[in-house]
Amino acid sequence: MAGFKISWPFTDMKIQPGFSGRFLCFFTVSPIKGKVTVSMAKEHILVVDDEEDILNLIQFNLRKEGYTVSCAVSGEEALQKMLESNSPDLVLLDLMLPGIDGLEVFRRMKDSDTVKDVPIIMITAKGEESDIVIGLEMGADDYVTKPFSMKVLLARVRAVLRRRRSDEIKNTGILSIHNIVIHPGKREVFVDNKPLHLTFTEFEILHLMAKRPGWVFTRSQIVDAVRGKDYFVTDRSVDVQIVGLRKKLGETGRYIETIRGVGYRFKE
Repeated sequence: MAGFKISWPFTDMKIQPGFSGRFLCFFTVSPIKGKVTVSMAKEHILVVDDEEDILNLIQFNLRKEGYTVSCAVSGEEALQKMLESNSPDLVLLDLMLPGIDGLEVFRRMKDSDTVKDVPIIMITAKGEESDIVIGLEMGADDYVTKPFSMKVLLARVRAVLRRRRSDEIKNTGILSIHNIVIHPGKREVFVDNKPLHLTFTEFEILHLMAKRPGWVFTRSQIVDAVRGKDYFVTDRSVDVQIVGLRKKLGETGRYIETIRGVGYRFKE
């Protein structure tokens, strides 16, 4: 069965409060031969806005980008969804909400152990400058002012999520170099996204050198770091471990370089 491509002319339109959803019916459909491959992003975004037309338009474009999207039209509903289900990776939060307003939602999020670290992009009206300042001082990651360009909103969403992923990598100590990913906490190594099974010593040697690419380690330094200073081992034993590690790494083993008369280093 042929797939379909939807050409929609309003991706970068300016969103005005009160925008009518009736205009969403203007699109064209053209057939595409063959299979359709959809690349889904893992991030879950919660959109909170009481204007249904804007809410639907943001949801449409985020899903088009591959994000998983949940929606809420009030502060109460937003808090309920965040606290009773899986916490989102990002919240787009309108400040002018009925009942519990956006700033109060923000405060309650920061007081919750479950969602206090979830990044927030504020959606504001032009006359809410003081609220923007308060939100930023409380820790909001970014904001957009109505009317806004959808391209700008999507760019800011990508930027905030990119910073979040970077922070998570730093906090967990995950090391990524060349085509290798090392997770010290889980003691896992992936080469070209495939798991690599190493012995305790092989893992320690790889992690030691990959943390400091370009640094030259003597055999004694490697032994001291992996086994401790009182552990007796010959230079030949270190060489055997390196040979085994290179063999398991395959083509990637070329990044472990031998420095004659000194020791080894991991290539930058």
